[in-house]
Amino acid sequence: MDLTSFKALTFDCYGTLVDWETGLLEVLRPWVGNHGLQIDDEMLLEAYAEAEALCERATPHALYPHILFAVHRELAGRFGLPPSAQEAERLSASVGEWPAFADTTEALRELKKHYKLVVISNVDKASFTRTNSRLGVEFDSVVTAEQVGAYKPDVRIFHYALEHLRKDLEIGPDDVLHVAQSLYHDHLPAKTLRLQTAWINRRLGQEGWGATRPPSEEVKPDLEVGSLAEFASLVKKAFLAKG
Repeated sequence: MDLTSFKALTFDCYGTLVDWETGLLEVLRPWVGNHGLQIDDEMLLEAYAEAEALCERATPHALYPHILFAVHRELAGRFGLPPSAQEAERLSASVGEWPAFADTTEALRELKKHYKLVVISNVDKASFTRTNSRLGVEFDSVVTAEQVGAYKPDVRIFHYALEHLRKDLEIGPDDVLHVAQSLYHDHLPAKTLRLQTAWINRRLGQEGWGATRPPSEEVKPDLEVGSLAEFASLVKKAFLAKG
């Protein structure tokens, strides 16, 4: 892959730029613990992934905080716990508190020297605005599930983003590289649209799928790295070599 050939990078945010698994566990772990349940982190994240996918399919037009509220209710039912509006609200309001990965800001600043940066995210505008203050970079465009009325892996959100890139930034799909962690949410739908993709495999060396579902079929990203810092380093070297 010639990393110097692209004009824009489209990013997943939560899981790729933001450590949403840590953010989720900071809310879910004490909740189940206070009820005396012994559920390890991987089981919690797996249950979350299943519940989130279910709720997003059922109500694709719902704003992400409402999805999280519904996810909490779904998890309470699965774990045999009483539903709590207060605890569900804690989860739904937590998005803006989820931490960025340690390498995110520096890597994005390096990448911005070479590309237009676009976010394609499964959240609402208000939630992303809170998150964006933690990222330290101004994106050239932000596309959210709220705008489209669909959640990834629905390809409609990618169609919407690509049309925006074409109309507003005069960048076609062949000049776009999609950069993401989730094979389920991002790489599989991006590949159905024949986009090139870079897998930021934040769970490299870990078992399981964490807070995302496994992809429904095999998908092969064009590039795999273990961190955004590693990806940015490859980009920097590619442009230096090009001169």
